[in-house]
Amino acid sequence: MAKSRITPEQKARRAQLGQLMEGAGIKSMEDIRELFKDMIATFVNQGLEGELDEELGYSRYDFRNKDTDNSRNGHSEKTLKTSFGDVDIQVPRDRKGEFEPELVKKQQTTLTGDIEEKILSMYAKGMTTGDIEGHIKEIYGLDVSDSTISRITDKILPVVKEWQARPLQELYAVVYMDAIHFHVRAEGQIVKKAVYIVIGLDMEGQRDVLGMYIGENESAKFWLTVLNNLKNRGVADMLIVSVDGLTGFPDAIEAVYPKAQIQKCVIHQIRNTTRFVSYKDIKPLMADLKRVYAAVDEPAALSELDRFEDLWGKKYPKTVQSWRANRAGPSTYFKYPAEVRKIIYTTKAIEGFNRQLRKVTKSKSVFSTDDSLPKCCVRR
Repeated sequence: MAKSRITPEQKARRAQLGQLMEGAGIKSMEDIRELFKDMIATFVNQGLEGELDEELGYSRYDFRNKDTDNSRNGHSEKTLKTSFGDVDIQVPRDRKGEFEPELVKKQQTTLTGDIEEKILSMYAKGMTTGDIEGHIKEIYGLDVSDSTISRITDKILPVVKEWQARPLQELYAVVYMDAIHFHVRAEGQIVKKAVYIVIGLDMEGQRDVLGMYIGENESAKFWLTVLNNLKNRGVADMLIVSVDGLTGFPDAIEAVYPKAQIQKCVIHQIRNTTRFVSYKDIKPLMADLKRVYAAVDEPAALSELDRFEDLWGKKYPKTVQSWRANRAGPSTYFKYPAEVRKIIYTTKAIEGFNRQLRKVTKSKSVFSTDDSLPKCCVRR
């Protein structure tokens, strides 16, 4: 028999809630809505009274501690729009008209916007819906459901779509492309989806995320769709494209940007190399391999590759074959001086971005829908 997940604290709270509902005559969802509205009004009224106490320096009827020529001057009624409907509140006034409340400002007519702004801010920092519920309860004394939080964060989607369709510059010096994977619930199953990320370095050296696209597992076919989208948004050409070793990726790039020079990530190539190598040989092998990819120019690199094959070819033929087969991709950076090589020989720039993305999404082991993925990935 499965263990109950309800904690003793939750049981106690539910018992108290049951007593509250019974005492308040709650019999329907509409009654619950009205109760929440009363709770909001009580919370806001008490907060405003507390603010005026602070402003005047004494609480109501505590005239002995009064040290001001200002005083209370009744209340004015105000209607606030909230997530639960219109709520009538009483805003205290002072005789001099100097009181400027912070909880509900003078021109403010909605409480929902304030709460929603807080929810979006917390969501953007990677907090779970459970964390957000707890914070809203602590700050406002309100219970906000998962569905309410989802409805509020859905407001991000039009912003995401507008950002995704924005015009881009005509030319980029370097464009980095890579994908990061997440699990998403779809039709009752958990499937792996890829977020295709494109970062561009313009001719002034400014870096910008050009786009993030949600698709199935990473494929050259989907990358072709991404590249065409960039073209349609105004990117006429890119000088250098830094990518990993995905099969078919160079062909997809050349189909849309035939003049672009493709630089396959040297780090990815090195990682692939170590798959074939015994642990005890990795250190000396990598020292010899570094002479290949750190050579001063391409002829020197080819000479070092011949030397590397003489040393390790018999023991690790697949390693040598891999570097021979993929030589054209990683060798692009030999055409450029050392300062440029550091920028293009690896997709490190985009991998750093991916690490930051992992930080804000680490609380999400599985995303509930395709829409929840871009909401989390494209954050303020």
